Amino acid sequence: MAERSYELDGIGILECDAEGEPIRIGRALNDLISGAWEHRAKWIVIPVARLGDDFFHLRTGVAGEVVQKIVQYDLKLAILGDITRYIEESTALRDFVRESNRGNQLCFAGDRAELEQRIIQVG
Repeated sequence: MAERSYELDGIGILECDAEGEPIRIGRALNDLISGAWEHRAKWIVIPVARLGDDFFHLRTGVAGEVVQKIVQYDLKLAILGDITRYIEESTALRDFVRESNRGNQLCFAGDRAELEQRIIQVG
């Protein structure tokens, strides 16, 4: 799995490449968590392109499982990219995104500037 590790304001980040197999529960997610620990990253950043449509359809439970597994390992998750089409289709997802962005374990950022601002704000 292609990924890059870097620091932002002293905060370790592991970011997935936008290309590759979808991130779901299983090997890809386990590899990502292991990579975060290996690089001493506090945040995992997953581009929207690496998540299947089922992640954004909350009734499938995929988002909940992915987030829960990452949080269990004391890591934080950021989803990077435009999710407008998914939010327009689902009030539940819109509420989930809003509440997630108020917290400190999961955030959704439309672009890199927003991502960096959220990570620095939350720590």
